Amino acid sequence: MQKSNYGTSIFDRLKQTCSNEWKDYCHHEFVERVGDGSLPLESFRLYLEQDYVFLIHFSRAWALAAYKSSSLRDMQWASEILHSTLNVEMDLHVRFSKQFGVTQSELETAPEYQENLAYTRYVLDKGQSGDLLDLYVALMPCVVGYAEIGVRLELDYSSTLAQNPYREWVEMYAGEEYQALAIRSINNLERISVERGGNSRFEQLAETYRQATILEIGFWQMCLESD
Repeated sequence: MQKSNYGTSIFDRLKQTCSNEWKDYCHHEFVERVGDGSLPLESFRLYLEQDYVFLIHFSRAWALAAYKSSSLRDMQWASEILHSTLNVEMDLHVRFSKQFGVTQSELETAPEYQENLAYTRYVLDKGQSGDLLDLYVALMPCVVGYAEIGVRLELDYSSTLAQNPYREWVEMYAGEEYQALAIRSINNLERISVERGGNSRFEQLAETYRQATILEIGFWQMCLESD
């Protein structure tokens, strides 16, 4: 993934403070088995169901980001992602899930697993109890982590990707559109950090980032253990 326009950004610093957790997240066994195509279909089906539930709460978080914004610029960015998630990504998710035998009805009625609930409510709580910067930091492991994972998997498993049943998933997150979204997210985080005193609050923000990363690990493990 390309770097942001800010050089060593707050995002780079946040990753450095939890480098072990970040590695466990981006190199989790679930991720590697998606990359080499060995993940059991049942595990991926569970992931699709739980990710659909996650996207609903992810949308709520971006709606909250619009509310927490103090400028039209930030409101527009939050509403752009909210619109894209609700009106584009969720529809794509439904169509993609059908390829793996998961119907829209099954997505809409899927029970929310504890690991999913813990992660999404943590993000929403950070947004509700804190400010826009707290919410952005809690969201970043998901937004940018998937971009890093996609690029690495496409590179590491390039020789077998054509036969991989999960190729479309890898290529989506490695693709130019999602990579551009990740870069814009990093740039927005850096700008908001400057505006809202991120340096003076860095230890608190780093703990939020670390906890969100740990909860991402739990999300992968939840899906893997369905095997």
